Amino acid sequence: MEKLEVKQIDDLSMVDLNVLIKESKEDGFRFVERLVNDYQDGTNTFCQLGEGLFGVFNEQGDIVAIGGVNIDPFSGRADTGRLRRFYVSRDYRRHGLGSQLLKSIIDEASKHFSILVLHTDTIDADRFYTSYGFTKGDAYPNSTHYLELH
Repeated sequence: MEKLEVKQIDDLSMVDLNVLIKESKEDGFRFVERLVNDYQDGTNTFCQLGEGLFGVFNEQGDIVAIGGVNIDPFSGRADTGRLRRFYVSRDYRRHGLGSQLLKSIIDEASKHFSILVLHTDTIDADRFYTSYGFTKGDAYPNSTHYLELH
């Protein structure tokens, strides 16, 4: 089995996301492209206390999944993190990679936040997140799921 490694991304400009952008757009998702645009224009650089951006890299050093955590901009609470821009390449789905990435993000988020929220509108994502303990509900603004971290 191919060796895959989760790494924190300190400088997104050093990571080639073209394949993930193309694939995600084909899947009907524009948020990987938005991740790059927001990073380039400084809107979201995942650099505030508790925030982080993570990638999963294959043996060749190519990124095959990405996801991050920000301070939730909608709740007005510094103890609430938001899972952002979570995407796994088609060829790497259903092999535990998304779980590995999500676990790394939750581990990091739990050091700084008491709640982790997210928004999704797909059935597959709903099943994925609820299988990891997220509760489906609208208890937090602009969120569909939340996880109590402490």
